[in-house]
Amino acid sequence: MVQYNLKKITVVPNGKEMIDIVLSRTQRQTPTVVHKGYAISRLRQFYMRKVKYTQQNFHEKLSAIIDEFPRLDDIHPFYGDLLHVLYNKDHYKLALGQVNTARNLISKISKDYVKLLKYGDSLYRCKCLKVAALGRMCTVLKRISPSLAYLEQVRQHMARLPSIDPNTRTILICGYPNVGKSSFMNKITRADVDVQPYAFTTKSLFVGHTDYKYLRYQVIDTPGILDRPFEDRNIIEMCSITALAHLRAAILFFLDISGSCGYTIAQQAALFHSIKSLFMNKPLIIVCNKTDLLAFDNIPEEDKKLVMDMKAEALKTVIGQGGEATNEEEGVLLTMSTLTEEGVMAVKNAACDRLLDQRVELKMKSKKINDCLNRFHVAMPKPRDQKERPACIPQGVLEAKAKEAAEKAEKEHRITERQLEDENGGAGVYSASLKKHYILANDEWKEDIMPEFLDGHNVYDFVDPDILHRLEELEREEGLRLADEAEEDFEMDGEELTVEEKEALAEIRRKKSILIQEHRLKKSTAGSRAVVPRKFDKDRKFTTERMGRQLTKIGIDPSAAILRARSKSRGQKRQRSPEVGGEGDVMDMDVEQPNNKKLRALSRPRSRSLSRPPGEVVPGEGFKDSIQKVKAINLAKKSSKKRNKNAHKGEGDRVIPNLKPKHLYSGKRGIGKTDRR
Repeated sequence: MVQYNLKKITVVPNGKEMIDIVLSRTQRQTPTVVHKGYAISRLRQFYMRKVKYTQQNFHEKLSAIIDEFPRLDDIHPFYGDLLHVLYNKDHYKLALGQVNTARNLISKISKDYVKLLKYGDSLYRCKCLKVAALGRMCTVLKRISPSLAYLEQVRQHMARLPSIDPNTRTILICGYPNVGKSSFMNKITRADVDVQPYAFTTKSLFVGHTDYKYLRYQVIDTPGILDRPFEDRNIIEMCSITALAHLRAAILFFLDISGSCGYTIAQQAALFHSIKSLFMNKPLIIVCNKTDLLAFDNIPEEDKKLVMDMKAEALKTVIGQGGEATNEEEGVLLTMSTLTEEGVMAVKNAACDRLLDQRVELKMKSKKINDCLNRFHVAMPKPRDQKERPACIPQGVLEAKAKEAAEKAEKEHRITERQLEDENGGAGVYSASLKKHYILANDEWKEDIMPEFLDGHNVYDFVDPDILHRLEELEREEGLRLADEAEEDFEMDGEELTVEEKEALAEIRRKKSILIQEHRLKKSTAGSRAVVPRKFDKDRKFTTERMGRQLTKIGIDPSAAILRARSKSRGQKRQRSPEVGGEGDVMDMDVEQPNNKKLRALSRPRSRSLSRPPGEVVPGEGFKDSIQKVKAINLAKKSSKKRNKNAHKGEGDRVIPNLKPKHLYSGKRGIGKTDRR
């Protein structure tokens, strides 16, 4: 857990804002009406209450500011020195001291004026004392406006500081600028520190977290440090010095052995020796970075000698901690490259192991260890026989691992579209080919060129130029096939047809197939053909005369079909029976006449309702006769007449409206009427 949460400090208002807040609250929360006819004790009490309430509000606001800001003498030395480096301890304490002084002055002013108000002899005198008290309080607050503005800037900067726990397991990265500290931080944690190829990219402390052996470690990336006198170092460098001085952490001192950072190994070694006093009693690892540019074995001998001297100094700190030089010699000097990630995990693991060993050793030397050891019991089971039982991995697990490794290798060797784009000119130049996703019998056909123009003509025109002609031939063949199928069996209604009837039926079916084909063709082109009303259809293709001529041509009497078509197209009209009408009403007796019941049904208008009259009694309603039902209906209408007149929803509507609503009958207030609210 982080002990100091600097992000929860309340916003500090400036002097004018705080005055407005307190005076507005006083006006709202205390009585605002007083009359000169009141007793003098009541007048004194009224104004004393206002002065006390204002003083209490100022006291609460200023006390919150003083209590929420951390006291540099009470917090961890790391945070104390860090705040001193960033904000100057003297200015910080002076601002808080001025706020505290203002709080005491306001309390004294309130106390003095309450004492004077006890002896106020009139409304005017009491009011003047109240105005003077509030005015002096506001004047005091205006004088500390610069301190309040400074504290607000400090609060905003504190909220942006990283949450560093000084007591947890910590790995601290330090060294010259541009030696690869932030790159290493991004590799081992989920932090996203800005990395640029120039010095002092990192200007403040950055925190990340990593896991090792089921434990969480805090990794701190510090700004670069230059080798110069202590008093010449700036605020950015002093942040690193503060972290090195006060945090119990494993130190990773980074060296750029390639010299690409702009500083030689001699300069970096000088920095190491100048700050080596800060490494005492802490695990120290010297990390030689950027081995991808220059291997450690290839550096000059004088530089290698400097690195070995640094290693010897690091080993002295190990021996000073009580460690063995032979055991720690391998882990003091490590090489790595953040670009190729070679040795990155080894450096992280070594730092975590060294830090964990030191923390365990310190706890073993503490007095609390005896209390803990009494509660531990280490069980050592005895072997039950002489049989060896080595650990084995199931075959299924091995196969799964092999399959996963093969998939990973295939994924690594797969060429992605991004790689192809980078190789062929980048974005805007390279265009991805969609042909490689075609599913063809031969993969070599995917990249074949498809011509669009040949001899000045569109290739698509030569795909099938006679497609419409072929369609007509197919439809004609289909009609002939249907006719042949119809000739195979001409049995209708269980009777065998004669030769003439077979010929007539074949002709009808042939005509029908032709009409179907014409209708399909007409339907296929209906979208591009304008709709012509029937009265403007000069061709008159579908008429009863044309149908009669066609049926007569093939030897069929068309009269019955024509009458049927006319009766359907005419719609349902009133028809009369032969005995009712005159001579003109008698129909041709060749046509079958419907019976009288059917004629009556057809002669009845469709829109006529079939509902029964309201007075008709239906069995089960409970009325004796229609007279009693009509009387009951009239009584029901009469009883609901008053309810409907009052606009009630029903019998259960008991709403009593306001006959004189306030917003309609009250006028505006006149001049001088605003004092009574």
